[in-house]
Amino acid sequence: MGVQGQDRWTRSGVRLRRVSQREGRWNWLFVPGGPGLGSESVLGLARAAEVPGTVWLVDLPGDGSNRGMPEVPDHPYERWPDVLAEAAQALHEVVMVGHSTGGMFILSVPELEEQLVGMVLVSSAPHAGWRPSFARWAEAHPIRGLDTAAGDYARDPNDETLRTLTLAAAPWNFTPEGLAAGRAALEDLAYCHDAVAWADAHFDDTYQARWKPYNRLPALIVSGAEDHVVDQRLWQDDDAFDQPRVLQRTIDGAGHFPWIENPQAVRKAFADLTDLLDGDTR
Repeated sequence: MGVQGQDRWTRSGVRLRRVSQREGRWNWLFVPGGPGLGSESVLGLARAAEVPGTVWLVDLPGDGSNRGMPEVPDHPYERWPDVLAEAAQALHEVVMVGHSTGGMFILSVPELEEQLVGMVLVSSAPHAGWRPSFARWAEAHPIRGLDTAAGDYARDPNDETLRTLTLAAAPWNFTPEGLAAGRAALEDLAYCHDAVAWADAHFDDTYQARWKPYNRLPALIVSGAEDHVVDQRLWQDDDAFDQPRVLQRTIDGAGHFPWIENPQAVRKAFADLTDLLDGDTR
């Protein structure tokens, strides 16, 4: 694994960025959603979680700002999302945390089942059934100006038109109370339209979890009570996610990025998982 300052790269160009270290045995790997938002989009989540151990932000090769690096191959998307296994292999006692599509990526890599000691799925889903549900909700809740931004992106998909489109769609992702803070968090991300195009062509519509925790791996499913993007009722339809060691926590007054509106409740949810992990090591 290559190392440069606090950054490390796996052989296929997955970047791990160490952002904090507290007393504790675990390595927490935060995988962003989108894709195309970059790991900076989950920095606030990593801070809100306040977990014991070492916290890393994960960028797949070609995502976010993990582009144009000598460690990143010329065709970075060829092994998405399987290269996540390399990130887990690079460290010990790994708990992988995925936001939205990041959680779906985790559940798409069966090798992770034997590599992780814990898992957190934030505002994520077990299959692509969330997409038609969101499409219906979005149609019923139009946003002024969004059609213009969507048209601009369709005509000229690039990082800046993606940024404009994402900011225009922000009211779908946050509660009215959290909208200003949410927009601020989205403003300066390392947008990557190539990653969005890959997911649109190869992942989003066909996604289905390829492994499930059942009652073996300590896991946390956490989401905002006001999340209208990814339908959290999908977890209830699968007994594999209805187990004593799969904790489910709903964050009151929060949307698709629940740490924006209610970081204290998110912190408590992570603490509940930490207690479960502690029980496994006693």
